[in-house]
Amino acid sequence: MDDFLLRALSAGLGLALVAGPLGSFVVWRRMAYFGDTLAHAALLGVVSGFLLGLNLNLGVLLICVLVAVLMVGLKRRRSLADDTLLGILSHSSLALGLVALGFMETLRVDLMGYLFGDILAVSDRDLWWIALGGLSVLGALAWIWRPLLLLTIDEELAVVEGVRPWRLQLLFAAMIAVVVAIAMKMVGVLLVTSLLIIPAAAARAFARSPEQMAALAALIGCLAVLLGLAGSWWWNLPSGPAVVVAAAGMFFISNLAGRVRA
Repeated sequence: MDDFLLRALSAGLGLALVAGPLGSFVVWRRMAYFGDTLAHAALLGVVSGFLLGLNLNLGVLLICVLVAVLMVGLKRRRSLADDTLLGILSHSSLALGLVALGFMETLRVDLMGYLFGDILAVSDRDLWWIALGGLSVLGALAWIWRPLLLLTIDEELAVVEGVRPWRLQLLFAAMIAVVVAIAMKMVGVLLVTSLLIIPAAAARAFARSPEQMAALAALIGCLAVLLGLAGSWWWNLPSGPAVVVAAAGMFFISNLAGRVRA
């Protein structure tokens, strides 16, 4: 029992440390729906992993990166509004995954587990995926921090400074895809984006610089994991949703505290 709790805690804290800084850019760039689109595509990645005989995390990662590349490419053409394009890709990929799953009659899949996750079922292999994926995302984010921040503030100024927006946007989309792939096992397809946006939104009330907001978002995410696992343990709650509820509670508390301080 101690082993699975330690694995769940390690996985949750590792994900929170990655999702906090990355989620800050998701909030700044107003890309929450972008994350939802990748999360919905994750179910198609699960089915693809079963069909191709791949590790499910790898299958999810490949499909999410493919959808991210497709989104960035279509957004460059500007033939449709961003929200329309994201809505089309989001629901199409989710429906395609469900249809493909329906044709696999000999396969029995715990669909609820993929939709809502189960952090208590994290294995040692999942921990390795989280460690490798998380370190890769944090390293890439540190490398592109300044140009991505400049692009977020003023795209024209970023171009003058030598930043190539579409390459940076493609890399950022791939980083979100990696986080979605490693987080799906813990909080599920329907809730994965919440770990990106809620801690970052809660940190915004107290942060005075981008770096401070990223650090506070990571800290709030870690606290949400601790509180969610404690609630799951003491009151027999579903672990993934409990973590999200804890993060949401801290968001409302932070906003109330921010108003009182103001």
